[in-house]
Amino acid sequence: MGWPSVSAAVVPAADRFEWFREAVSSEVMPLSLSTDHTADFHADITGLELGPVRMTAFAYSPMVARRSAAHVRQGDPEDYQLTLVSGGSFRLSHMGRDELIAGDLVLADTSRPMATECVRADGPVRALVLQVPRSAVPLRPERVDRLLARRIPARRGSGAILSGFLNTLVGQAPHCAEDELAGFGPVLLDLVGACLAHQLGALAEAPAEARARLTLERVLAFVEHNLGDPDLTPRLIAERHHLSLRALYALFEDRPESVAATVRRRRLERSRADLARRDPGGRSVRAVAARWGFSSHAAFSRAFRERYGLTPSEHRAVAVAEAGVGAEGTAEGGRAVGADGQAVASGQGTSVATGAV
Repeated sequence: MGWPSVSAAVVPAADRFEWFREAVSSEVMPLSLSTDHTADFHADITGLELGPVRMTAFAYSPMVARRSAAHVRQGDPEDYQLTLVSGGSFRLSHMGRDELIAGDLVLADTSRPMATECVRADGPVRALVLQVPRSAVPLRPERVDRLLARRIPARRGSGAILSGFLNTLVGQAPHCAEDELAGFGPVLLDLVGACLAHQLGALAEAPAEARARLTLERVLAFVEHNLGDPDLTPRLIAERHHLSLRALYALFEDRPESVAATVRRRRLERSRADLARRDPGGRSVRAVAARWGFSSHAAFSRAFRERYGLTPSEHRAVAVAEAGVGAEGTAEGGRAVGADGQAVASGQGTSVATGAV
């Protein structure tokens, strides 16, 4: 488990492309690679095992990848490979189709030959690749074949929910315990299955758990984008998603907090972040509360103190003081010097660290 990351930078420049080729062929699947950047090739690979699902983040110089029938016979994980292209573009040739992908998702079958031209003019190509066992996808293979080498939009609908979850997982995985990460494999299987079913217009064929997972992610995304609306109540959320209140509450039964508690927590977290900014844009505490959907200043202050142990004004004062010391404090003659120019004894109160980050 973990979140291991390797870079071609540890390999002599002349050997980096060959190192990448061998790493991909052995860790992902056999294929052939070519590039016009052999002399200055660079690549970073970050991988994560999530039970039955494997996720790998790639950043590499432009190249061409080919997987022939001979490569398939040499080694086949029998996976669907779902790729989110976040930087540059992919031109995928697969199943007699050609599709140019940039910023979206695309699906391939590792048991079929394919060729991918990866291009970017101003930096590395970036892609997030999911390897999902074909047997774990709850749709008939002949139906999934219709989606191979077809662009799956990642900016709206179920594709946006899936890609948002993937990006969040990449960002937060280093901060998660191994047992937390292990639980995301089934979540991803549900989201992938629901996304593919939705693209086929067959969401009803996806398992009930997958449909519920997709609906929950839609609800959470809706909440996140509407925290500033003081009328963001469970009833409104349910109506916007064509759910009964009972069905909405059922989505949150296995979560540590209710839908109302989720809204309240995220509003408080956003408010706390705003109050801690060095340049809050001149907003008063009351204005910050209103910005994040609190219609009652008194209720906001009470909820804030219950959660963080400080009033909003006290939190702002502490954050401003800490930011001031961090910005103005300097080291003189081996002593830590605070914003007021007075030396701070080692181990007392504030300390100032020096050196590159």
